[in-house]
Amino acid sequence: MDDLARTERRSLHAGVFGLLLGMFLAMLDGLVVGTALPTIAGDLGGLDRLPWVVTAYMLAAAATTPVWGKLGDLFGRKAVFVTAIVLFLAGSVLCGLARDMAQLIGFRAVQGLGAGGLMVGALAVIGVLVPPRDSGRIQSMIGVIMPIAYVGGPLLGGLLTDHLSWRWTFYVNVPVGAVALLLIATRVHPPPAPRGRPRIDYAGAALLTASIVALTLLASWAGTAYPWASPQILGLGAAGVLGVAWFVAVERRAAEPIIPPRLFADRDFTVVQVLGFLVGAAMLTVTNYLPQYFQFVQGASPAAAGMLLLPLMFGMLGAQLLTGRLISADGRYRRYPILGGALMTAGVLALLQLGTGTPAPAASALTFLIGAGIGLLMQSSTLITMNSADPRDMGAANGTLMLFRTIGGSLGIALLGTLYAARMAADLTARLGPSTAAHLTEGGALTPALLPALPAETVDAVRSAVTGGLHLILYGTLVLALLTFAASWLIREVPLRTALPPSTPEPHRSPADR
Repeated sequence: MDDLARTERRSLHAGVFGLLLGMFLAMLDGLVVGTALPTIAGDLGGLDRLPWVVTAYMLAAAATTPVWGKLGDLFGRKAVFVTAIVLFLAGSVLCGLARDMAQLIGFRAVQGLGAGGLMVGALAVIGVLVPPRDSGRIQSMIGVIMPIAYVGGPLLGGLLTDHLSWRWTFYVNVPVGAVALLLIATRVHPPPAPRGRPRIDYAGAALLTASIVALTLLASWAGTAYPWASPQILGLGAAGVLGVAWFVAVERRAAEPIIPPRLFADRDFTVVQVLGFLVGAAMLTVTNYLPQYFQFVQGASPAAAGMLLLPLMFGMLGAQLLTGRLISADGRYRRYPILGGALMTAGVLALLQLGTGTPAPAASALTFLIGAGIGLLMQSSTLITMNSADPRDMGAANGTLMLFRTIGGSLGIALLGTLYAARMAADLTARLGPSTAAHLTEGGALTPALLPALPAETVDAVRSAVTGGLHLILYGTLVLALLTFAASWLIREVPLRTALPPSTPEPHRSPADR
């Protein structure tokens, strides 16, 4: 029996590794491709449409994430996850074969459709294979692959682009995906899908997709392509809000809602979705704008700026590894989101000490605290989501958490990024005059590579403006951190399940019973 148990455990670990490879594909893709974008623009032309290479992927992935989660609950999580990987790999190959920018944008949308099911699919399968009490160690493995993707992605993208071709930044997904498919097919055996004819919530899926597209476009365009008060942005905002309201009304009446309202009857589930939104906004904002400080103010190259963020990444990694093991050891989790909120707040306060004269090693070290806080919050919120949801809703629950993180990150970058740009422009105007400031900031003309050719007075003004813009972003992030810390106290300590209860399909009820 011991030999059999060890064999089953090894088989489970191999299967989980396959699931993690699927998640790794989603994490790695954007970072690898991002490095190759300038080369792609030079080869295919269409520089004005280059942002859509990223936007098409993000839109498709964000819009389909909760839909993939629900499809897994209805049709079987393994089959749906495999389908998502196959679609992602097909899109990757098509992207590598693209002959013009229009083709690449379209194929990136196909790739994004598959990517939407990678993270949520893997988490949903893990959620029904391993009880929450025992999943902490497995969840901590996810924390290991994140820094690998963040650090190794840009490096791999640069090597492939320089020594092979930018097309290999897409083709590289194929061998990784093939290994993942092999391990999942042979080693992953989740419970079968409920029998019977699934009732698909087409109206809910359409409304959710339209709302996410509107909100994602608003986050991408507000303050950049269009002013915040422009008809385009106001229209997108109205469409997003009305779409969400209509979606909620439809979900309350649907037989099999994309995001079941019953999930939000659990207070812990509701609280961690709020935490996911706030942490997503803080994490993506800080990780997007700290590199600009390192490049403009510290004079670091893009690669060196990424290395200077290693303390933040290792803080996230260490916190996730430690949290997973501690929660698995005693089953108690409430303290970790509270501690995470406190560390995130302290981390933002530490980063507010950054100035134009801060030594680069000290500036890099100051990022550790906020990384640790984010890691604590992300790990504990994932475990609480799994513990709060019935196995029949595991896909929808994880999809909802991923959705809240994504929307929080998109809106956080849009709002705080607009404040950053406005503060920079105001500081440059005050020190250099309107004409010089406009020349530097309009059309993306100001880059770190331009600084050595500028007069010393202009360089000092730019460094001061970037630091001021970062401080304004950090004040906004401080508000997010304080809200996170306050909300984390609302979590109740509910014992983690030590076994997986049988998943029983919900009997059909009338809307009045829901």
